[in-house]
Formats: sequence, C-alpha cells, structure tokens
Amino acid sequence: MRTVVVGFVAGSVSVLIFHQLGFLIANELGLLKVQLYSLRPVPPLGVPAILSSAFWGGLWGIIAAFAVPRLPQAVDGPLGWMLFAAVIVTFVNWFIVLPIKGAPVGGGFRMPGVVIVPLVYAFWGFGMWVIAGLIRRLLRWQ
Repeated sequence: MRTVVVGFVAGSVSVLIFHQLGFLIANELGLLKVQLYSLRPVPPLGVPAILSSAFWGGLWGIIAAFAVPRLPQAVDGPLGWMLFAAVIVTFVNWFIVLPIKGAPVGGGFRMPGVVIVPLVYAFWGFGMWVIAGLIRRLLRWQ
C-alpha cells in the first residue's frame, strides 16, 4: 500500500510542479504554446484539465513506483524514472491516448513537440523520483 501512496502522490504533485514547469520553460523559449494549469473542462466528467492531468500523473506514478525499482541497477533511480516517463508514458500517449481522443498518432509527429514533449515528461519523471524520495524519508518508509 505504501508504494501505491508514494507513487500516486509523487506522480500527481510532480505534474503540478515539474510537468508544468517543463512546459513553462518550453513556452518561454518559444518552442511550444501550452496553456499552463488549464481549467478547461475535460470530457466526460468536465473536471479541469490540470486536475485530470494530476490524476493520470498519479496513476502513472503508481506504475512507475512498482516498475522502476525492478529495472537493472544502472537505471534504478532518477534515470529509471526519467526514462519511464519519457519513453513509456510518451509512447502510450502518442499511440493509444491521442488516437482514442480522435487526434493523429503522435500528434502528427510535428517538430518541436516530438522532442520537447518527451523532455518535459522526463523532467516530470525526475520530479516523481525527487518527490517519492522525499515522501519515503519524511514518513520513514525506506
């Protein structure tokens, strides 16, 4: 149960901090135009987009919290969390989520999004690693 709590909180909070900060940096550099902390209602329940993102980030955090420690020792740590987010989550979004939403696979694989989105997700993965470590140390769940 601890792994579920740590993963969900780390994934959700990292969306609110690291994921949004990554997109802020991309916006400021003129690479993307992403609305940060969007309150736009998301179907089917009409919850604000940022809350939907944080919820899904939490679910991904649970998966990462179980999967990353089982990776080879060389990538069991920040690199594992970053690769999980940058590769696995990006590919699921590109090849499953976007087509379900009626968007083209990979968002049409337009530049610079093809490069920037996995980098932002990697930043989010790094944030999950940081937050998960903080939670474990604060609650002494080592």
